[in-house]
Parts: sequence; structure tokens; C-alpha cells
Amino acid sequence: MIRDKSATKPAKDAPKTAAEKKAAEKKAAEKKAAAKNAAPAKAAKAAAAKTNVTTAIPAGKKGIIAVTTPSFRRERALIKRGVWPVAGCDEAGRGPLAGPVVAAAVILDPNRIPRGIDDSKRLTAEEREKLFDKICATAQVSVAVASPSRIDRDNILRASLWALKRAVVALPEAPRHVFVDGRDRLDTECDCEAVIGGDGIVLSIAAASIIAKVTRDRLMCALAQDCPGYGFEQHKGYAVPEHLDALDRLGPTIHHRSFFAPVAAARAKHMPWTVEPVRDLFSVTEVEVQADASVEIDAAAGL
Repeated sequence: MIRDKSATKPAKDAPKTAAEKKAAEKKAAEKKAAAKNAAPAKAAKAAAAKTNVTTAIPAGKKGIIAVTTPSFRRERALIKRGVWPVAGCDEAGRGPLAGPVVAAAVILDPNRIPRGIDDSKRLTAEEREKLFDKICATAQVSVAVASPSRIDRDNILRASLWALKRAVVALPEAPRHVFVDGRDRLDTECDCEAVIGGDGIVLSIAAASIIAKVTRDRLMCALAQDCPGYGFEQHKGYAVPEHLDALDRLGPTIHHRSFFAPVAAARAKHMPWTVEPVRDLFSVTEVEVQADASVEIDAAAGL
């Protein structure tokens, strides 16, 4: 007779004795406790990731582009090497049709860095105003301005570099190293490092971008009171449709940059007497032909 033993055989995962059952319960409790303790660490990691990556822009099949917040890493590396003070500088107002270029330089206090500093373009006007006050209260700050007349004389790039250098020189304490936003280094007495996209990478440059932006915005609001009708308080001098329409209706002011194309066109329309005619170098007039002929005849007679 064959006895079927499958009915009395215990399940594979079931404990065979009370001791084994107790051990299994203890193991399950430990696993649950470990998962509970890992939750805060996981949340902290997610918060850190959220802090370091503020924006993710879809880029189709090529993945995403992560935009990180600026950090104090480069400045701290220099401090560890004994290099201090370290300044960051940036400008605001290269692109507008009117108003000055404003440059700012900032030396942050490593022990009193305001929270929330970022590239000024990523912040709202209210956030910039609050950070402006905090940076001025805790850091060394200087500002320099390149007027529209200097921009007309030197061109926008040279005027911007001039203002940036003036801002660095005007700092209360001379820096030993300077970070500047862009690809052009400054002719300073200390070491200067150009960082492309620096206002989104280096914290000192980001702080300078806020100081420069807020200062220029305030200047443009003041100019709006002297030049009503242009809307400087709204667009801050940039080439938006409202500004272009005002230029066409009212003509340029002394605060406009004369050689920027829309301003030059408005000046030709409203003040044509100020526009010097451009001579065609390839045209030949009858007087010039006669003069050249007489010179050739005199030369022949002399021979």
C-alpha cells in the first residue's frame, strides 16, 4: 500500500517549529524597522536633489537638461588654498536700447551667505529686492555705471568691461581673485577667471548679478519720470514692441544708445540733420576725374 505523504508535508516557507516561527517573526520585524529608518534618509536625499536641480527642461529624444543652482564651491576651494578675498562680478544692461550698463562686484562672507541667491534672471523682482538688501547687509559690494555716451564712444563690450573693472577696483577690500561672468577676463591687478554662464554656477557672480540688476532697474524707473511715454519703468529699455513703438512716435532721447539699429532709424526719422551721410567710396565724380586728368597732364609736361 502506498501512502500519500503530501497531505502531511508542511509548506515550503512555513516554519516547522515554534522556534522557527518566532525567528521568522523577528526577521520580519527587523525588516520593517529597517525600512522605517531608511525613509528619512530617502526623503533627505530627495530634498537635496530638489535643492541642487531647480529645473528640468525636456529635450525630446536626447533626454533632459538639468539647471543647477550656483554654489560656493569654487570660492571655498580658493579659501582652502589661502586665497582670500574672492570676488564675483557681473553686469546688467548689455542688450537694451536705452539706459546705462551697470556692473557690480561682491565679496560674500563665507559665514553669512544669504539663502536663495541665484542667477538674477531666474528670480522674480520681489525675490531680487529682498536678496539685494540681504547681500548689501552681509557682503562687500560695489557698483559702477557705463553711460550711454560711453557705450556710443567705446562700443557695448568695451564699456561693459570698463564698468566691471571699475566695480572690482571700487570694492572696500582689494580681492586676490575675481570671477567674472562671460568669456572675457578683466585687466585687474589680481587673478581673474572668466566663467561662461557664471551667474548660474558661481555664487559670488550670482550675487553680483542681483546687485547689478536691481540697481539698473531702479535707475530705469527714475529715468521713466524724466522721459514719460517710453515705458522705461516697464521694459527697462529693452527692445520690446512697446518701446519700439514709442521710439517711432517720439524719437530717441539722450538716454538711448545712438548706434543701436532701432535708435539710429528713429534718429534718422525725427532728427535727420544729426545723421551724417555715408560717402560711397566706389563712386567717382566728374570733379575727381578732371582733377586726375590735370595731374596726368602736368606730369607729362614735366617729363
